[in-house]
Amino acid sequence: MDDPRKIVWLASYPKSGNTWFRVFLSNLLSKADQPADINNLFATPIASNRELFDEATGLSSSDLTPDEIDNLRPGVYEYASRNSNELLFQKVHDAWLTTELGEPMFSKEVTQSVVYFVRNPLDVAVSFANHLSKSLDETVKIMTDESYAFGSTPNRLHIQLRQRLLTWSNHVRSWVDQSDLPIIVLRYEDIKADTFTAFSKAVNFIGINASANDIVKAIGYSDIKEMQKQEAEKGFKEKPANALSFFRKGVAGSWRAELPDYLVTQICNDHREMMIRFGYLDDNGIRL
Repeated sequence: MDDPRKIVWLASYPKSGNTWFRVFLSNLLSKADQPADINNLFATPIASNRELFDEATGLSSSDLTPDEIDNLRPGVYEYASRNSNELLFQKVHDAWLTTELGEPMFSKEVTQSVVYFVRNPLDVAVSFANHLSKSLDETVKIMTDESYAFGSTPNRLHIQLRQRLLTWSNHVRSWVDQSDLPIIVLRYEDIKADTFTAFSKAVNFIGINASANDIVKAIGYSDIKEMQKQEAEKGFKEKPANALSFFRKGVAGSWRAELPDYLVTQICNDHREMMIRFGYLDDNGIRL
């Protein structure tokens, strides 16, 4: 490929369907006659990968501050894109932000497209609490914390680079409204309701050549029960150490049985604008 725009960002606030799509993508691209190993997915490294940073810059990220690292990250993705002859799929949980030097961390010069996954924040809160091994109250607070970031504990070398999430609403806004990148937005709820149509739209948007039968087969191999089965048998390397499981329920609407009313009200107040925009509330504040 001569076009330098080779990166497809698979972007989302955590627990919004990103990993499900990555498993589907691995099954689609492998064309194997058995489900892909969830611990050996098709190359979809996370953008905060420390090894990629060290390789691309020739520096040790452990010697740099998070802000110094962020200033160099745009060049890391230029390096990755320049040294690839095919599309690169990169998972990313960072919000779309500019560095201290004013550069977009994820620039249009290296971007082929963005698939952004959005999920009802009521369900995100329940799933994210399990992921973080925190209470629902703590998690709801995190989702309104503009400064919240993965990998930001002082005096500790994290496996991954710092990832600034912002609030749930501002994470969505950053990618959808501010990035100026070619983007398709997939609602988790629409994927659950009609997986074939949702994933087909993404495949066509990216430009992957796949037949309807290929997509159906890959969806079957990516079923939540298959992912849960594999995790139960051999674990999942991306599961946080303290979480009970990574692949929890994989349903839409579980918040109705798990979130207390006062937290439902708080989330709807905190994220009202984005929830209305993406169909999780109506204009009168009625939950859909």
